[in-house]
Amino acid sequence: MPVSLSTAASLYDRVRRVIPPIEWPAFTDDIDAILALKRQHNAVILAHNYQTPEIFHCVADIVGDSLALARKAMSVDADVILLAGVHFMAETAKLLNPGKTVLIPDLGAGCSLAESVTAEDVRLMRQRYPGVPVVTYVNTSAAVKAESDICCTSSNALQVVESLGAPRVIMLPDEYLARNIAAQTKIEIIAWKGHCEVHERFTPTDIRELREAHPGVTVLAHPECPPEVVAEADFAGSTAAMSDYVGRHKPARVVLMTECSMSDNVAVEHPEVDFVRPCNLCPHMKRITLANIRTALEQNRHIVTIDADVAGRARRAVERMLAI
Repeated sequence: MPVSLSTAASLYDRVRRVIPPIEWPAFTDDIDAILALKRQHNAVILAHNYQTPEIFHCVADIVGDSLALARKAMSVDADVILLAGVHFMAETAKLLNPGKTVLIPDLGAGCSLAESVTAEDVRLMRQRYPGVPVVTYVNTSAAVKAESDICCTSSNALQVVESLGAPRVIMLPDEYLARNIAAQTKIEIIAWKGHCEVHERFTPTDIRELREAHPGVTVLAHPECPPEVVAEADFAGSTAAMSDYVGRHKPARVVLMTECSMSDNVAVEHPEVDFVRPCNLCPHMKRITLANIRTALEQNRHIVTIDADVAGRARRAVERMLAI
């Protein structure tokens, strides 16, 4: 929901349960400045589910997982899009909005998955497995997307894989996502060895210890977690799917095996649910702050650019995904 006509003073009730009153004054000047800058520059802020609550609930106009942000970016009525997330997300927003200015507050906001594979790697995989279609997770650079047949997210990976009508596919770069999808389909999946540095740290022992410490807790896991973690969980799905699960089932106590700001953001919407928080932080997501969002809008930085040839081919892979 857009908050451009709000003020910091009117927004605290949204985040009262997850931001202590003593911390709130540190955010108010930046929030008010950002809200004014959005009006001044006809800008919107897209924020991923892993952003901190003062960003997610107080300055963002569009929030969600990678798939939701990709879809909603296509219909944004603004001159400037600021992506509160990591670099591959900003590139995706630019691919889908080539005529708009897309900003990312910190160029260092990367992704271990995106860094685990290159365009040359994809070309070599095609040589090794001629004729096998390549499904590329959105957590990749535009250059990698440009070498792919179609993209996917954790929300739609199974649907994308099965849409190709092929007996086997190459799926990269997340090995664990590929293995978790392979367990749900008869299609042979050739995986890459990339891992998310947040999700790979969760273990089945973590879940068993949480169940012992919190009897009756419902465990939700992201499919970037190792398959043995997914097997121990009560439910596995994307960040959007996990949020929807909490909304539908309203478990008395829940733990989300994913980046820890996700729990804060879902907790705001569900005060009746007790959230247990195993806190694995994404260092890249946490590079985005209110202060550098404000600076990005004040100085029109950092502008995301993509080579025209790369952009055209990468855009096709993203659009093929969105068309399913």
